[in-house]
Amino acid sequence: MKIPAEIIVDNWNELLRVIDDNFEGERKDKLKAMYTDLEDRMCMQPASSIDHYHNAFEGGYVDHVLRVIKCAKQVYMLWKSMGSDCDGYTMEELVFVALNHDIGKMGFPGEGNETYIPNDSEWHRKNMGRMYKVNPNNQFTLVNDLSIWLLQHYGIEITWNEMLGIKLTDGLYDENNKPYFMSRTADSKLKTNLGYVMHQADCMAARIEYEMWAKSKPNTIPSTPVNQSYGKKARAKKLGAIAENSQATATLKMFDDLFGDKK
Repeated sequence: MKIPAEIIVDNWNELLRVIDDNFEGERKDKLKAMYTDLEDRMCMQPASSIDHYHNAFEGGYVDHVLRVIKCAKQVYMLWKSMGSDCDGYTMEELVFVALNHDIGKMGFPGEGNETYIPNDSEWHRKNMGRMYKVNPNNQFTLVNDLSIWLLQHYGIEITWNEMLGIKLTDGLYDENNKPYFMSRTADSKLKTNLGYVMHQADCMAARIEYEMWAKSKPNTIPSTPVNQSYGKKARAKKLGAIAENSQATATLKMFDDLFGDKK
């Protein structure tokens, strides 16, 4: 999957408008300085390394970030309209987190230190969809940790809400987030829903991007119901294997009810 060069340029200009429209003063100046410094790298970086993850193509990162910003605003309005208390953080904090949640994917400062580099193995590209690989020259780091480090590297102050929002965007995909999302006492529960909103927005954007990729690849998503696609020979073989266990009779009936030919 590819996007045209002119769209890459348009997306970059839209990203800069997000900074102009949502921040001011020294904070805006430092954000623009960081993004300008990373422009050449950021414009061409993918959002992931594997094609069926999301946006694993040139320009995919900025496209993903713009979608997360839009999703975050929509999810925020949904939570608010359903009666959730959204007063614990500002819209500026929400946009800041959405804008910078994945900036760690840019890698470390300096030439040749980007996180993703094109995969030089055609076999892995063709057979596993691994379009990029992680730069072996960089130190290992989690994306959200590097995101927070990069912000401080460029002298951009962040609030506690923003730091936690960036950290929690990956939700329970990151084991380190369990204590925040799975608290056992009322006092230890998150004081705002920012982490939930951001995780939902990121998941939504990534899923939409996967669907866009899938539509460009025929037969990626099966269109036939399971009970129709499961052939008679395959079903008979499966039933024969199941019959060998101690609960054969009940299991056979349940399996044939689920996958048998409809009368």
